[in-house]
Amino acid sequence: MFPAPILRWLHWTLSIPAVAVVLLALTWGRNPAPVVLAIEGVFLVGSVLAAVHHAEVVAHRVGEPFGSLVLAVAVTVIEVALIVTLTLSGKGDTSTLARDTVFSAVMLTMNGIVGLSLLVGARRHHQVVFNAEGTGSALATVITLAGLTLVLPRFTTTEPGPVFSPAQLAFAAVASLALYGLFVFTQTVRHRDFFLPTTPDGGVLDSEDHADPPDNATALTSAGLLLASLIAVVGLTKLESPAIEAGVEALGFPQSFVGVVIALLVLLPESIAAVKAAARNRVQTSLNLAYGSAMASIGLTIPTIAVATIWIPGPFALGLEPVHMVLLFLSAVIAILTVTPGRARTLQGWVHLALLAAFLFLSIAP
Repeated sequence: MFPAPILRWLHWTLSIPAVAVVLLALTWGRNPAPVVLAIEGVFLVGSVLAAVHHAEVVAHRVGEPFGSLVLAVAVTVIEVALIVTLTLSGKGDTSTLARDTVFSAVMLTMNGIVGLSLLVGARRHHQVVFNAEGTGSALATVITLAGLTLVLPRFTTTEPGPVFSPAQLAFAAVASLALYGLFVFTQTVRHRDFFLPTTPDGGVLDSEDHADPPDNATALTSAGLLLASLIAVVGLTKLESPAIEAGVEALGFPQSFVGVVIALLVLLPESIAAVKAAARNRVQTSLNLAYGSAMASIGLTIPTIAVATIWIPGPFALGLEPVHMVLLFLSAVIAILTVTPGRARTLQGWVHLALLAAFLFLSIAP
């Protein structure tokens, strides 16, 4: 039998991030063989799942709604790092990578995470309830951010094409960051109770009722391992990116589908956490994760891209194509109709998932 400390470190949530970081260090800057790339792919998925676990531990310790911010910001850090890293690599046309990734994240959160959470929660509990005031304000912020950064560039006239001028990009960056900051203040300070899980009779679940919060030492350990997991995810995804791009090309998909793949990967932790929360009848937490992630994806990515234009040459095309604007409009309308009553059944989940299916299909066959 192994001693208790060794058994603890053999647990997958501890060992996988550590091994993944070591594997990343050994292969960084090289051209790994296909077998090594396959092994790295396994540890990449394992690191994503480990990030989910450790983010949930930290979230459980700090409580809602702060807990939902932990994973949302962590996922956005991954997204921003991948966009900047792949753009700097200079392989192919990367002018639309930021737009494709951010829009994919918005569609995956507004329709994928929300739809799956509503479906799982409603199938298990017949009907799910949430605070329409808090969720509605989150949705309004997401729609505003998406409109300012992804729709307006298609209609501005200062620069040709779907791009902002430097001044317009700076305004969009400041506005995005300000809106995101104001929402975080509203969610965590001013109207915190609007974002707490609710009961069917309108009561508030202010704390997790299924387990006691972890102690400070456990939470700090998970915070460190969460950071290690995120580093492993970013680094290993960078190493896997040539294989991802080659796979997309081999399948005959448009190059823009790379942004969908990146968004799918970085949103996997939030998707798992949101569905698990919905299964526990805490759909408010699921919606906090979904809309918070969409908000952070825009509110933090666009300012970073604006700063990155200082040293990254070439324009960033942020304006959506017409078909994507239609999908965004439909998603916004359906989301408003879903959120307004403050309760939902399985039908609403299926409607959102239908929009997600349309987005994925049109990303493959535009």
